[in-house]
Amino acid sequence: MTTALLSTAEELHARVRHGRRAVVMTMGALHEGHATLIRAARELAGTDGEVVVTIFVNPLQFGAGEDLDRYPRTLDADLKLAGQAGADAVFAPSVDEVYPGGEPQVRLSAGPMGERLEGASRPGHFDGMLTVVAKLLHLTSPDAALFGQKDAQQLALIRRMVRDLNFGVEIVAVPTVREEDGLALSSRNRYLSPEERRTALTLSRALFAGRDRHAAQEALRARAREVPSTHARAEALSAIGESRAAADAHAVATAAPGGPAAVRAAARQVLDEALRLDPPLRLDYLALVDPADFTEIGADFTGEAVLAVAARVGATRLIDNLPLTFGAAS
Repeated sequence: MTTALLSTAEELHARVRHGRRAVVMTMGALHEGHATLIRAARELAGTDGEVVVTIFVNPLQFGAGEDLDRYPRTLDADLKLAGQAGADAVFAPSVDEVYPGGEPQVRLSAGPMGERLEGASRPGHFDGMLTVVAKLLHLTSPDAALFGQKDAQQLALIRRMVRDLNFGVEIVAVPTVREEDGLALSSRNRYLSPEERRTALTLSRALFAGRDRHAAQEALRARAREVPSTHARAEALSAIGESRAAADAHAVATAAPGGPAAVRAAARQVLDEALRLDPPLRLDYLALVDPADFTEIGADFTGEAVLAVAARVGATRLIDNLPLTFGAAS
């Protein structure tokens, strides 16, 4: 497959469309996570459709002191990877092409959800992100746009924007892609030294610890519900026969239904231990939130939730998350 490289909106609009168009928006420095998105887009568009990958390092979503100038720009390699993954075209416009009048005077606001977690750490980031996503949706006019679940808050805000402003596009989420050791793929991983990368693994390990605690709690509760009420609770728990039952039974007995506090505590323990590593992990936030608005969930929460973490290792800031389901919905 020959992948066309387009740099202007005129070139993009001149393409003859057949079937569905699926778009994958990136800032370049493509890796296997992006390739997974492109392959998913190819499957969605079908053989008669079209897959367009956008590559644009958006200055509006970088704050003071962030890595705009050093953000990796690898267009030749990106074009090759995109083509191998199934892209028909790569749209890589210049800043002047996207913002022909300079920085736009009219921008989208991410609202209260955009001021939490990543928004609190990076003021204005989500306003800039939504502004460029809206522009690229208008420029590419896709039937579907695919985004990774690794950027969970970004995904939630894009979905909200599309719903609130009546964009006629389907937003498709694709699960996070990880290295074999669990580290979530990111273009910023290339900044990490070997020592920093070892410390960075703490992010995924903390999430996995929270997930494992949650899974154990849910399994214990499910088993306990199956045991006749005439049995003592201790008998119900011991009947499971799992090696972790003794430790988890205490958490189940003391945590509120669904156990968000225990999940946070399990993840926090791993992150606290990382403070003593060399180099240390500098935690930005650990949160267990409702994906509808990214507010912290309460003790009686049921349904889908996101366990999210952000931290710095050396000069590199990394984020990661895992979806969890609490209560009856699980």
